[in-house]
Amino acid sequence: MAGLSMSWARIMAPVAGGDADKAVLAFAAALAEPFQAELACVYAPADVADLMPWMGEGFMGGVQVTAVQSLKDAAAEGEKAARAACAALGYGAKTFSALSSPVWSALSMEGRLSDVVVFDDPTAKGRGPLAESFQQIVADEQRPTIVARAGLSVGGTVAVAWDGGKEASRAARTALPLLQKAGRVVILAAPASSARYFDPARLQQFFSQRDIKSELQTLPDSGDPGPALLKAAKALQANLLVAGAFGHPRLQEYIFGGTTRAFLNATDGPSLFLSH
Repeated sequence: MAGLSMSWARIMAPVAGGDADKAVLAFAAALAEPFQAELACVYAPADVADLMPWMGEGFMGGVQVTAVQSLKDAAAEGEKAARAACAALGYGAKTFSALSSPVWSALSMEGRLSDVVVFDDPTAKGRGPLAESFQQIVADEQRPTIVARAGLSVGGTVAVAWDGGKEASRAARTALPLLQKAGRVVILAAPASSARYFDPARLQQFFSQRDIKSELQTLPDSGDPGPALLKAAKALQANLLVAGAFGHPRLQEYIFGGTTRAFLNATDGPSLFLSH
């Protein structure tokens, strides 16, 4: 069945006006270029509204006024730095926008209107000003999200973690534009470690109907699938691992499921394409 080529039109990279912006924008540009997609550089500052609950009702003392002004000044400086990082990027089809309060609501809408959202590895590991945004984009908003690590490119070998579940299914479907451009696609399945019965060959058939040739690798491990899948992906020298993300949104202390945590915490793993 030819002629089923799929594409992405808008790739979003949230930035915070810090040193990490340059790298994440470069990753996003590398993803956008093969699709000739818009790269949306979206500056998400700390939100002044987040301070308000701490300030008491109907009273703004000198300390509070100073805190609000400091936050506004920092946001202005951050926007200037983020705008410069976007301008310096050698990619033509880019846009820059700076979000204002309520920042999270605005960022959510930008994510909903994008095909995929790109974050860097430290942010996905819970470090930096956008760490909470990453968790919310993946779990609350359920947007396809790429965790960009060294070696990320479109093409090369892509591994697809498959357990037949709805999260893995959504990840496999939303990653189709990337998979169609991959040099090699390998489905990784660990049926011995799953309580669910599934036939990995069905995913191969699904891919084949969409002009994607794939290989199937069944892992014998019956324990925690996370480390086994990572080990297999590394052995393949995959530059991307497509996986369903498991997590609980809206918890005060955000908790990812065990397999997802293993993928996120990997120190030398491939880049991740996650969908919840």
